[in-house]
Amino acid sequence: MKLKILRIAFILILVCFSAKGFSGPFKFLSAKPRLQDTVKFVSPYAEDNEKCLKCHGQERYEYKNETQDRQVRAIMCSERIVDRDLFYQSNHKTFSCTDCHSAEYESFPHPGELRMEPKLNCIDCHGGDETYAKYQFEAIDSEYVQSTHFKLQEDGFSCWKCHDPHTYKINNRTTENIKLTISYDNAICLSCHTDFNHFQLLSDREEINILKTHEWLPNQAAHFQSVRCIECHTKVNNNILVAHQIMPKKDAVRLCNDCHSQNSILMATLYKFQSKEQRRSGFFNGIILNESYVIGANRNEFLNLISFGILGLLFLGIGVHVFFRVRKSNQNN
Repeated sequence: MKLKILRIAFILILVCFSAKGFSGPFKFLSAKPRLQDTVKFVSPYAEDNEKCLKCHGQERYEYKNETQDRQVRAIMCSERIVDRDLFYQSNHKTFSCTDCHSAEYESFPHPGELRMEPKLNCIDCHGGDETYAKYQFEAIDSEYVQSTHFKLQEDGFSCWKCHDPHTYKINNRTTENIKLTISYDNAICLSCHTDFNHFQLLSDREEINILKTHEWLPNQAAHFQSVRCIECHTKVNNNILVAHQIMPKKDAVRLCNDCHSQNSILMATLYKFQSKEQRRSGFFNGIILNESYVIGANRNEFLNLISFGILGLLFLGIGVHVFFRVRKSNQNN
């Protein structure tokens, strides 16, 4: 019993020493509060954008009907409402509304033919531009073409079905809280896959119960909170920021060992943006310890060797003890 307690204490001491300089489960030892930027972004086009947002930035809008010479109040369609705060926090916060929409929208009432105006996709602006080469939009577009979502394109599926141009922001590179990334990215998928009204715009299938279709998943709630949908439903691509090739459900990850192993796919998906220095810490996949504990993926080679050594010495001690007991017993006989 004493040997077992000593072994546990020894391993804990080694863990503490191996965590020196490692921002894993012991990061609270040296972590310092980060100063938050309290300066609110001010768009150079804020005044111009207000011409649109004075109607599209609220649920109710008002205009003067020149024909009847009276003020009219009306309810704005929910899909036409743009949240100012979210827009000025998004990737496109430096844009003017007319960067993407026709300048003819500046006149009111809007010409009816503008409703038929084709919408721009990401590749229309970012493709072939060296400024955005590091984001590899062309590679993302190539993956999307192979995705199960691409077959829905004729029904109106596009980049904007997942990435609302008025609110979307990439947070995986800008936040240290991986839980925020998980909840934000999963909300993108669930906006259709748990909202049947949205789902029906693209598919004639019956409503899907996400909980029921994933009832095979052990500890379902913990998985939903700790990984993104795309971890299991996309083909891993190490060359782009986020994999966009959504696979058919029959090809989704279902083997526990794909994540719960030293070669966890989570290191090539969810945690790929974390610093390489943290990945090289004493723990295999040690970065995973920052926000969660993935059984089987968090291992330390040095501790493994020490544990096997101690276990070997324990069996050796038992063997020696048995040998002398048997020898003494034979001598007495």
